Amino acid sequence: MRIYIACTVAACCLFLGFTTTERPSAPAAVSQQEIENVGFKWSFGAIVGKERKFVSVTKDTVLKSGDELKMLVELTRECFVYVIHSGSMGEISLRFPYNLKQFNSDYKTGKNYFIPAGRTWDELDKNVGRETFYVLASSERLIELEALLGNYMAAEDSKKPPIAEQIVAEIRSVKKRFKTFTTLAEKPITIGGNVRSLEKAEEAKRPDVSTIATQISASNFYSKTFTIDHK
Repeated sequence: MRIYIACTVAACCLFLGFTTTERPSAPAAVSQQEIENVGFKWSFGAIVGKERKFVSVTKDTVLKSGDELKMLVELTRECFVYVIHSGSMGEISLRFPYNLKQFNSDYKTGKNYFIPAGRTWDELDKNVGRETFYVLASSERLIELEALLGNYMAAEDSKKPPIAEQIVAEIRSVKKRFKTFTTLAEKPITIGGNVRSLEKAEEAKRPDVSTIATQISASNFYSKTFTIDHK
């Protein structure tokens, strides 16, 4: 089961030549006061059903073939955000950053990064199954995870499945290593004291996912997993 993903070929090519490096240790825990050094705005929206209703995806949910998905990342602090997709057939794709070289180029606070880039949306195809999106944010680059992603993209198709398993295992390992760090805040963005409404976005042919953004602040590390039961 796969979803249609924009710009995947270009992103994959930039992974070539990546090699595995030594696993970094988690930052030392702060003894007295937690440091807010991870901050970003996050949106995950879907256009669902025959009525094409615009909804915010905030937890595990059921979606159907033909439903469309779009996400947004906007850095509010200098940190490293990763959005990784695992399909029902075990395939892996890095959705954000668009490629790992982006960390050294087009990667800055205050800019909207849409997933997929531009005005396009991902559409769930006819292949049903479980879709998983991993959102990870760290005050430091996750070098081991990046190396595995690079190896996966550079590998022949027949050699990708075991590397995909390693990537999922590394995501779980990272979450375990950083489990002592705290999410300081995770709340909808407000304008004039009111939560941004979906109504105006629903009127548009293609809604603006920034209208459903959540501000996330954390000490050293943040993670969230979205499981889509694709029917």
